[in-house]
Amino acid sequence: MKSKLCGILLLFLMLAGVGLAKQDAVSDDMLYNNVKIKLAGDAIVKGGGLQIDVKDGVVTLGGAVEVPAQKERAEKLAKKVKGVKQVINNITIRK
Repeated sequence: MKSKLCGILLLFLMLAGVGLAKQDAVSDDMLYNNVKIKLAGDAIVKGGGLQIDVKDGVVTLGGAVEVPAQKERAEKLAKKVKGVKQVINNITIRK
């Protein structure tokens, strides 16, 4: 009887943990929106024209900027967004 009760309690705790983990996860769509807002609103990046792709929490940035500081800033801002696991910076500098 005790082992059955312990088993049920253990199962309950495991399921509760899975439920909590899912609540903390941020969807790719939400990450896309948050990164887009951060970049577009930044005076240095002026990132409204940059391309953003998000897959499983990994953000890929693309497009072109005028100076290297904009590229670096865009990556830094994207990394600060809650839920972003990694940033791949494919932004190029216009010549």
